Amino acid sequence: MRLILKPAALTGVAALLLGSVMPAETVSEQTPHEIIRVASTSIAEKLNGRIEYFEQNSEDLYRLINDALLPHFDTRYAGRLVLGKHWKRVSSEQRNDFIDAFHEFLLRSYANGVLQFDQDRIDILPAEGEQEGNRAIVKTRMRLDDGTIVPVNYSMRKSSVGWRVYDVRIEGISYIQNYRNQFNAEIHALGVDAVIERLRADNTAAGNPEGMEPAADDTGVQ
Repeated sequence: MRLILKPAALTGVAALLLGSVMPAETVSEQTPHEIIRVASTSIAEKLNGRIEYFEQNSEDLYRLINDALLPHFDTRYAGRLVLGKHWKRVSSEQRNDFIDAFHEFLLRSYANGVLQFDQDRIDILPAEGEQEGNRAIVKTRMRLDDGTIVPVNYSMRKSSVGWRVYDVRIEGISYIQNYRNQFNAEIHALGVDAVIERLRADNTAAGNPEGMEPAADDTGVQ
């Protein structure tokens, strides 16, 4: 089962999770809203005048997304939430293998829509009490071609390296919950190793370049 979204909404989710690679001290000082706002501007600048190039050079597109994604997305924590109850039942090696495969899966998913990113369609709403302790929600709205307004909200978590996105809700639908349901059914039927191998096979078939790994585990997720 896959989350069914309008193309423009998926594009916005992919794009806003990206941003320029900045020094760690700069990232750690940014507020959740600043991260999303800077990311939106940055990806537009990176793509400006280079759409045709990236359409013809998918490996460079994957690399751009990979390099820009790491400072702002908590892949390990998201992967733990996606595995849900299975996280404590699998070995440390299986956890790491799943995170690596899941990371490449996300890269491939984002690349499918990022070239259509249009910053002018995104409205980032003012912060109004959405932050509580080390959790925050950044609310945005996306305008589709037909004028429809789609809410896209980013759930963020503060760790030792600053604020990072770990979940996205489009029209109230959580991508974490969607993938948890999908992988949970597979794990029950085939086991976690089979799911990891399926993700690896899908990533290889899609042509993802080698050597792209999620950020080191510096967020306290075991």
